[in-house]
Amino acid sequence: MAPDDGADADRLLKNADMALYRSKADGRGNYRFFEPAMDALAQTRRSLEMEIRQALTQGQFQLYYQPVYDLKSGQIRSFEALLRWNHPERGIVEPMSFLKLAEDTGLIVPIGEWVIRQACADAVGWSQNVPVAVNLSPAQFRNRNLASSIFESLSNTGLSPSRFELEITESVLLDDSEANLSVLHCLRDFGIRIAMDDFGTGYSSLSYLRSFPFDKIKIDQSFVHDLTSREDAMAIVRAVTGLGKSLGIPTIAEGVETAEQIKMLRAEGCTEVQGFVFSKPRPNCDVEAMLSRGRLKVVA
Repeated sequence: MAPDDGADADRLLKNADMALYRSKADGRGNYRFFEPAMDALAQTRRSLEMEIRQALTQGQFQLYYQPVYDLKSGQIRSFEALLRWNHPERGIVEPMSFLKLAEDTGLIVPIGEWVIRQACADAVGWSQNVPVAVNLSPAQFRNRNLASSIFESLSNTGLSPSRFELEITESVLLDDSEANLSVLHCLRDFGIRIAMDDFGTGYSSLSYLRSFPFDKIKIDQSFVHDLTSREDAMAIVRAVTGLGKSLGIPTIAEGVETAEQIKMLRAEGCTEVQGFVFSKPRPNCDVEAMLSRGRLKVVA
């Protein structure tokens, strides 16, 4: 509104655009008037975007690895690759602080390609032939070169496709499901294993188990966290593990933090576990120490 929000057309249009952006972010069927805080937020976003671009070109990103254990044998079955940003001023930055903006700006595509290349290169150097798992976002599937870039990374590093796993959420299949299913079948036919992440948190998880032969089901950590305090969480975990048994699909419980949760998951027939109770995500230089530790051991 002039003149409070701008005395000229350029300023009014710029501020109106920021109000429009906020309105869209808040959902349909609403409107927002411009507020000075919107300008500050937009500047913060632009600054963060520039920092992310610099991080990519200057090699500030780093992969940490968290082991996934077999509950029956106690051995490490795989490692999940987790992205960290080694910021020159703020130190290690968790992905939740910047991945949403990376997805909004499309930067998630080159970042994701780097993650895949680096995970393959790291895994080749491990003393044991343990698989490595990488998360894929819906935004990465919009890049139609996704499959070819993965094949190229495997070929260039020499990592066997059988040692490479991809974790996807239900949202990948909700977004242009036919095209994305085609890509997933192509990847799986190549020998890559596909896991459904955060199972049980969406609306159509069960239907997707019929439309694609997933190799693993990951039980969302929100259910694992409430295992000992809420009966409905226990019922959901029991249902998912039972479903996995019936379909012949291994189930992984993520976010395991206590010995009591381990006991309950083992009793329900969950096949694999990961979480802080065993190990926090560690840089690649610590992988050999985790491998040499041997059988599953509670550390916290």
